[in-house]
Order: sequence, then C-alpha cells, then structure tokens
Amino acid sequence: MAMMAMGAASWAPIPAPARAAAAFYPGRDLAAARRRRGAAARRPFVFTPRAVSDSRSSQTCLDPDASTSVLGIILGGGAGTRLYPLTKKRAKPAVPLGANYRLIDIPVSNCLNSNVSKIYVLTQFNSASLNGHLSRAYGNNIGGYKNEGFVEVLAAQQSPENPNWFQGTADAVRQYLWLFEEHNVMEFLILAGDHLYRMDYQKFIQAHRETNADITVAALPMDEERATAFGLMKIDDEGRIIEFAEKPKGEKLKSMMVDTTILGLDTERAKELPYIASMGIYVFSKDVMLKLLRQNFPAANDFGSEVIPGATEIGMRVQAYLYDGYWEDIGTIEAFYNANLGITKKPVPDFSFYDRSAAIYTQPRYLPPSKVLDADVTDSVIGEGCVIRHCTINHSVVGLRSCISEGAVIEDSLLMGADYYETETDKKALSETGGIPIGIGKNAHIRKAIIDKNARIGENVKIINVDNIQEASRETDGYFIKSGIVTVIKDALIPSGTVI
Repeated sequence: MAMMAMGAASWAPIPAPARAAAAFYPGRDLAAARRRRGAAARRPFVFTPRAVSDSRSSQTCLDPDASTSVLGIILGGGAGTRLYPLTKKRAKPAVPLGANYRLIDIPVSNCLNSNVSKIYVLTQFNSASLNGHLSRAYGNNIGGYKNEGFVEVLAAQQSPENPNWFQGTADAVRQYLWLFEEHNVMEFLILAGDHLYRMDYQKFIQAHRETNADITVAALPMDEERATAFGLMKIDDEGRIIEFAEKPKGEKLKSMMVDTTILGLDTERAKELPYIASMGIYVFSKDVMLKLLRQNFPAANDFGSEVIPGATEIGMRVQAYLYDGYWEDIGTIEAFYNANLGITKKPVPDFSFYDRSAAIYTQPRYLPPSKVLDADVTDSVIGEGCVIRHCTINHSVVGLRSCISEGAVIEDSLLMGADYYETETDKKALSETGGIPIGIGKNAHIRKAIIDKNARIGENVKIINVDNIQEASRETDGYFIKSGIVTVIKDALIPSGTVI
C-alpha cells in the first residue's frame, strides 16, 4: 500500500482515562469504565498527539478491548446515483472491487483486523446482492469466535412509530438505536461502506479515550489544491474541532489552515498539508450518541453537516484524529475507475491487497487458478478462475471468471468478470442460434472502459469511445459514458461489430 509511514510524535505519559477494571470480562457492565472515564475528565487535560494511523511504530492497548467494548456500524449509503449503472442491480457497497472483492469488504476487513467483531451494515437500496455476499463471506466465520462476533445487515424498514425510509446517515442510525443500545459497549464506530483505505481503528478508538472525547472525527491532511473539494475542519492547540467549512474558497479557505503537527505530522509535511478534511468516519461515546440523536437533534438527518457541527456548538468535546495514508471515496464512476486501476501501478500500487498483517477478506469461492494461454499480459491484475486465450491485456484489472477470446485487446480497463460459468453445451447452443456467450469476443478492442458482470461482448466489437464523448446515456444500447469512461451495464449484450 503506497503509504508514507510516519514516526510517532513524542508525548508525555498520561493516564488512560477509559481504563476499565483489569479483570474485564465479556458481558460485564461497562459502567465502571465510564465512571473512570468521567473521573479522568475532571483531571487537568493534557493533549498528547498520537501517531498517525498508518505508523508501524505505535502500539495500542485498549482496555476494555475493542471486541467487547465497540460496536461497528457501517453505513451502506444511498441509491448510489453517481455510480450508476454499477448500482443498477446492487447496493453501492456490493460493487465489485479489485478483481476478487467488493467495496463492503474494505470496512468489514478493517474492523476485523482492528478486533472490532460486532458489526452492523445499514442499507436500503438493492440489498439482495449485498446480503448474499455478507452471509457467504462472514456469516459462518464470525459467530464462532469469542465474544460472539457477527456481521449483520440491517435494511431500512417502516414501523408504526416511523413510516419513513432512511433520510440520511444520522437518521439511519437513529432508526436502529433501539437495537444498538442493547449492546453493552462503550463506543459506536461509524463507518462508510464506499471508501478504499486500510486503517487500524484501535488507534482511532484509543485516541478517543485518551482525549476524553465525546466524538472523534477521522481527518485527512490536505494541500490547498484538493482542500476546496472537501468539508474542512479547524482545530485548537489540543486537537479539538472548533469550526467547520464546506468546500471553502478564497479567504475562507485560508482561514481554515491549521497546524497539523498538533495531530502528529512532522514539520515538513505539516507545511505541505495545512488543511484537514473529514473522512466521514467517527467514534461516538455510546451515551453521547443516544443523547444527540434523541434529545439534542431529534430531527437531524446527517452526521457530517448537522449532528457533529451541532455537537461542537453546544460545547461537546469533538476531537480530530489524523489519518495519513491512502484513502479514496468511491463515489463516482471516475473515482471508482481510478481506484481500481491504481492497484496496477508500479513499482508500488496506490492500494495493496498484499498486506499479510492486515488482510482484506472476502467470500471464499473455491475457484480454479486462472488460465493464461499464449497471452501478452502486462501491468495488470487477474482475478480467480479466468480463462484468457491468445490476447493482449495491458494496465487492466480482470475480474472473477472472465473469459477473454483470441485476438482481443484490453487496455486501461476494468473487467468485472462473471457470476457463473457457461458450459460448453450452453456455448454451442448460443452459437447455433447466433447468440453471444458471456465474456469478451474474438478480436474485440476495449480501452478505458468498465465492463460489468455477465456482459456479453461480441466479436470485433470496439469499445474505445471513438468520438471522445464525455457524457452519454445509452441504457437501451447497454452502456453509459461518464467522464469519458464507457461503462457496459451488468448482463448487457453488445452485438458483434459494434463500435462505441
């Protein structure tokens, strides 16, 4: 993973304010831990900059540990209109990623690697594919672990008390507070289901406890050029958030500059990155979340624009926590395309799936190794179970069960593969009736494109955006063009000889 590993900032030892009894056991009431935390809050506050999250040298010592004291809540997002047509038949977190994975595997894996084993995923759009993936990937693996871990989907539902679907991130959590509060935990870890990054949440939670925070917001350091596209935060010399600004420009942007050495960056990088942007990742103390959503802001729909700025205004301690590693919000077709192609970058990819210390998990499929027959493959990633014959593939990502025929040329493209194989009998029957099998046909040329699952690309097809169109909706023809990237819809058929 292409990260700048930062050394830990030096700090003076301080008492751990959230320490529970040393003999903490699963199921024990956490009131004692909360009382200790309250007592610590009355002591003189000493701010201690923590190492940035991707530092290899810092250690965590959560007490009680995350498996018993933290509940992970992953927000599946809305309808995913900016990712359409990839979200036509699936929820945004279920969109395939990096040949073998799906977007939801990233936050779930980060949780499991951070010892957060109680995880809910909230979703309301096209959730069948997501439900199936989660049950197959994690349903049988978590429940048997100690502390009764689980990964469970919670779909939006109507009730006599609330006839509405989820109206936003905060509203989604509010509608399931009755369930979340039954868990005997200290903190709620709120995550997004459409971000690509690798993060140790234990360090995030430890910083929350050590600073006696009510809420802690993960922050990404920014240079001035990128900062205008994000919601920015301003902090005081203790790392406490005192102001928010949404996509500021001009003098307002200048006023949001902060000293990021306070959060752990060295002096040189702090000069390069003088802004901090919210990542949409939060730690809430349990009692604080219940109070904010039920009493203080019962009508608020969104965490980032309503609840967290409101909590700051009413005097709650809202802290910033710096993450200085690769992070991408997979919100648009262009961002999704770039994130996938980024894993082919050499010598070091933007994001690596090859970190043994923090693996990315997914559904076990028991597919055979990919077969490459007399093909020229360069700077590419090939998923499991592919059959690639006498073709050329350059700077591309080839997904599960992809079948690529003779003479095809694949450049700068993402192929998502297929959900199933067609038998030789199926293929023969198709050829006799003039049909097209799943996969890439003979002598097809695909450049700067996304081919969704189960697509049937005929022979001599050219998907190269020949007219350099930036935006186009051709749903009846089986494709869209967004930001100049051609996206072929799942299950679409592109007839032989078609030129796009």
